[in-house]
Amino acid sequence: MKVSVIKTPTLYAGDNLLGIIKTSVDSLPEKSVLVITSKVVALWENAIVNAPRTKENKLSLVKAECERYTDPTSSQYELALSIRDGVMAVNACIDESNVAEGFVLLPKDSYKSAEKIWNFIREEYGVNEVGVIITDSVSMPLKWGVLGRSIGHCGFEAVKSRIGEKDLFGREMLMCTVAVAEALASAAVFEMGEVDESTPLALVTDIPHISFNNEPPTDEEIASIFIEPEDDVFAPILMKAPWKQGERQARDAKKETH
Repeated sequence: MKVSVIKTPTLYAGDNLLGIIKTSVDSLPEKSVLVITSKVVALWENAIVNAPRTKENKLSLVKAECERYTDPTSSQYELALSIRDGVMAVNACIDESNVAEGFVLLPKDSYKSAEKIWNFIREEYGVNEVGVIITDSVSMPLKWGVLGRSIGHCGFEAVKSRIGEKDLFGREMLMCTVAVAEALASAAVFEMGEVDESTPLALVTDIPHISFNNEPPTDEEIASIFIEPEDDVFAPILMKAPWKQGERQARDAKKETH
């Protein structure tokens, strides 16, 4: 597998990301995946809140942007844990870096954004088998440091089952599912960097264990990627957290009743 980062001009709120891709990506081969940081997608979509950078304002945004959150006072670091769109992170991934002022939120719907970019690059570069991943950086339990996560994808199967295949000794695999999108996101974000590299795009090629699709993932296919905290193997830990209901969960519940 090969990851090639792509340098771009500095992006600001409202900049045309599709135009930046067109001028920054010279070619896009078949069976490749274009990886894009959520920051530049959010800037493209004007997902910016121009408010003073206070703890109170940030917590207010956390409550509004996630399904579940913990009170910052429950952490020795005074940070809120949150769950949004199946991803557990700190402070709902609300960011203050690499933006002049205010807060940058996550894209409103990363899967719809990935689909829009996917349609654009297929037409612009004349490719059929190609994928898109939108990433964000998150902390991981029990280890220092952040790594890239997929928060939206299009054009390929994000999870690949290898159940039924044989191991080195001929035993059938009963529990083996590969998180393809997550693996690609982690490798790409490592190469793209976290500070002032100005490489918010990466192209991944020569990818093993990937199956491309000619249609965007359905809502059912997206839902099948995720596990509710109550059903997760880590439920004994997850469910002991003092979760509070975020406004995003309340809004989603309200939609389902109408």
